Amino acid sequence: MTKRHQRHQHVVHGFPDQSADGSWTPRDPADILLVTGDAYLQEEAKRIVAAAGGSLRTAADVGEAVHGWDTADVVLVGSDVRELPPRRQAPSVLLGRSAEGDGLWRLAAALGAERVAVLPEAAAWLAEHLSLSGSPDPGGRVLGIVGGSGGAGATTTSVWLAQAAANHGVSTLLMDGDPLGGGLELAVTVQEIPGLRWPDFSETRGSIDPGQFRDSLPVAGGFAFLSWPGTREPVVAPDPGAVAAVLDAARRSFELIVVDIGRGGEGVRTLAWDCDRILLLTTAHLKPAVSAARILQELPPLDTGLLLRAGSPAAIDAQVIAESLELPVFGTVPKVRGVAAGTELGRLLELGRRKPVQRFAEHVLELNGSLK
Repeated sequence: MTKRHQRHQHVVHGFPDQSADGSWTPRDPADILLVTGDAYLQEEAKRIVAAAGGSLRTAADVGEAVHGWDTADVVLVGSDVRELPPRRQAPSVLLGRSAEGDGLWRLAAALGAERVAVLPEAAAWLAEHLSLSGSPDPGGRVLGIVGGSGGAGATTTSVWLAQAAANHGVSTLLMDGDPLGGGLELAVTVQEIPGLRWPDFSETRGSIDPGQFRDSLPVAGGFAFLSWPGTREPVVAPDPGAVAAVLDAARRSFELIVVDIGRGGEGVRTLAWDCDRILLLTTAHLKPAVSAARILQELPPLDTGLLLRAGSPAAIDAQVIAESLELPVFGTVPKVRGVAAGTELGRLLELGRRKPVQRFAEHVLELNGSLK
């Protein structure tokens, strides 16, 4: 098993296991192991864990932590940790300081960490995350779609996947992860549908009530969506803590969250880390394939697959691209006439009703009842 596929190993029908009974009954306080010799991170973690109601054990380095590593519910490591003990699970959260910048995400990828918490900014999010660690898995699965090159069709594919899931009775949220993409809502509908957009969550602090979150979102094609506004006016973007709160609420509100991550660094650094699976979309041509390989290096080390867009007769063999990227192929997006115009006119849902599109989406999502 390659490093990129190590994070989620317990998988049923393509997505990680849900809790056996789906209940929200609180369990004993989460057993949290903190591994760091950084005094600042130790003090911050103690304060945060106390607020979350967890039980904290600390170790100054990996050698001291090795015997209790795999028995902990949550493993937090500081940015001073550069290597993991052999044959131990990846840490749940990498803790660091805001001054460390993008280096934190590179370190997290190297260690296989599931989340990054930049302190003190992410203190509220981390407390919420740790408080949920004492409860069963919140349920909803997050599927990220990333275009390997410009114009690959990630937005179109995301819309069609969300539409297919909703048509099969799966409660679905389509999330716009690209603040510079012009607003995903413009591709979904020409109507102005009431509901909250990303800027409305810019002042969010702490947790969001799942029911209120679900009811606040606009709905089209049978699924809810959270979009950046399709306007030219400047908007205030939510900070990473607010984005994390939105993702937590989404998991507790929907069975499936499809995220159009976008190719910008911000979406990859934030939303991609909350995905259970990422599908990298590219056309079967040399230049887009090279671009996809570069994007792949920026993605977190989790379950990742490849989607190919049907192209011209001059396209490279799909298997050659899959082998070069070392990714399994999950499907081929069918060539549909009128997609460009449909995107401009808000008609992607109409095109998504075509049989080739439905067969593609059902295959990718394994819609044989597995997500219901």
